Amino acid sequence: MRRVIVPLLLLMIALLAYLWWRSGGAAAEEPRASLIPLLAEQNIAGYSRATESNAIAFPQDLGPHDDYQTEWWYYTGNLETDDGRPFGFQLTFFRRALSPALPESDPCAKGENARAVSPTPLPLCSSRWRTNQVYLAHFTISDIDGQSFYASERFSRGAAGLAGARAKPYRVWLEDWYAEEQEDGRVRLFAQSDEVALDLLLTETLPPVLHGDDGLSLKGPEPGNASYYYSLVQQDARGTIRIQDSEYGASGRAWKDHEYSTSALSPGAAGWDWFSLQFDDGSAMMLFQIRRDEGAGEDDAVEDDGIDPVSSATFIFPNGETLALNKDAWQLEVLDQWSSPHSGAEYPAGWQITIPELDLELTGQPLLADQELNVSTTYWEGATIFEGWRDGRPVRAHGYVELTGYAEQMGGRL
Repeated sequence: MRRVIVPLLLLMIALLAYLWWRSGGAAAEEPRASLIPLLAEQNIAGYSRATESNAIAFPQDLGPHDDYQTEWWYYTGNLETDDGRPFGFQLTFFRRALSPALPESDPCAKGENARAVSPTPLPLCSSRWRTNQVYLAHFTISDIDGQSFYASERFSRGAAGLAGARAKPYRVWLEDWYAEEQEDGRVRLFAQSDEVALDLLLTETLPPVLHGDDGLSLKGPEPGNASYYYSLVQQDARGTIRIQDSEYGASGRAWKDHEYSTSALSPGAAGWDWFSLQFDDGSAMMLFQIRRDEGAGEDDAVEDDGIDPVSSATFIFPNGETLALNKDAWQLEVLDQWSSPHSGAEYPAGWQITIPELDLELTGQPLLADQELNVSTTYWEGATIFEGWRDGRPVRAHGYVELTGYAEQMGGRL
């Protein structure tokens, strides 16, 4: 009998906590299992859409865009100690709206004056726990020499100071994980788990890079199926990394992506491969390709290679000038595979990139094979190294690669 009663009680507690959270109640932590279906919902009515180029402005667009359904602030980087010990890191903050902004006709949309204008008491309107925004964050450290990968995930509501974002002074946080502008203009990254910790100061060296059509990055042929997308590349990163009980001073280069949209992968899309490369000569490159399901190429917009034609890249020269590249401008070949012992997924584990327009040929591989995140969504994201030639000169780049849709398809989720 106890085997039945205990699970039923736990289920009832989780359901009550979930209903309390949706109604504005003060729950300390959202049930993770109940949040995942909400994050996968794709009803986009009432949200803003990314449709116009040249729409990003600073500093206001450093902050949140609650009228769009999905947003993320993505930090990755490659570091070394003074004696050359390499590390990689990822610290990513996601914001997800559970509903569009309330219409002006809704008394709760009037904020602090809700009680005064409502004919009946509205205790939830003034609750500091009430929100339609959910935040989640991923934090990883890749200890290359130690052949160890550490990954953590957190969820929280965007209320009561638990999580949120702002533009000026810039800050995005989830509990004690944060990216925060300092008085001198640098940004401090901080995150910790029981096993590892990261504490870095980032200094900009180049102006923001707008991807796609002046910041409008298409994700499919449907109107509004796009994001506003910019990056800060070649940031100088200095600070400390803790692995278990050992702390290391480290420095290197960091990359920041900020992207917001109300968009979903087109029908038939399985996932994407995303590359961020930071070259030793001060240049950089972002490249992403959206992979289609086998058999989804019946649409004329999808070519026989199974890659969506909206896939694109941006090459950033050392002086900050950029070159936008469409899918036909490069060739990307997978050279090796890695099978995950955790999820059973098989991921690419070696690449060759050729861009004739830049006279660029690169060959790359992960610095550590097992950099799979087994969190609420299973995907691979990790530190990599690429070497090759550009304009007849040898080049070398450290970077990060993200691989989604290999363990579970991403179509309809983001």
